[in-house]
Amino acid sequence: MGRMIHRSRVIALQDVSFFRNRALAAIAELADHLDRSLLIVEDDKPFLERLARAMESRGFAVTSCDTVAEGLVQVGKAAPAFAVVDLRLGDGNGLDVVSALKRKRPEARAIVLTGYGNIATAVTAVKMGAVDYLAKPADADDVVAALLAVGDEKSEVPQNPMSADRVRWEHIQRIYEMCNRNVSETARRLNMHRRTLQRILAKRAPR
Repeated sequence: MGRMIHRSRVIALQDVSFFRNRALAAIAELADHLDRSLLIVEDDKPFLERLARAMESRGFAVTSCDTVAEGLVQVGKAAPAFAVVDLRLGDGNGLDVVSALKRKRPEARAIVLTGYGNIATAVTAVKMGAVDYLAKPADADDVVAALLAVGDEKSEVPQNPMSADRVRWEHIQRIYEMCNRNVSETARRLNMHRRTLQRILAKRAPR
């Protein structure tokens, strides 16, 4: 038992060191970019605020908004060097922002954030000009790695990616919060039986 605990601690320390080194490398690479302007378009406000703070701490000059309309306004005012755009927003499709950005600033680097079940559409987003796509909730270091990937290089596969069950659970939780924790409305939007949803909500998050 003692050896197992020691091994778990060693693995945990290795993971912390890996992510810390990756973050430092990304910040160093960003120093080579004169224009560090970043537009984040995301309608999940708690996630938007966390990501904006994290990206600012990594050296980006962040502008954030939560609608397609405002995203288009920001691109029209001053097209940023980088963009992180949610695929599905309350007033439309985030791809409209990506397309507008690429028209105004072809060299801009944009990535698309996608929720559970939107991967196929996200692939289309890459064809439309995004350099990569990430499943939500995305880690800030993964976002930085994707934005700064060289050429056609994609961000590295995470050391410990979320399981399919965890991605599904995160998506359900997001819709649940968007519905103000209304179980019936959440079940309706997810096309899920109310009792099935209640059982899922009562369980702990899967690993």
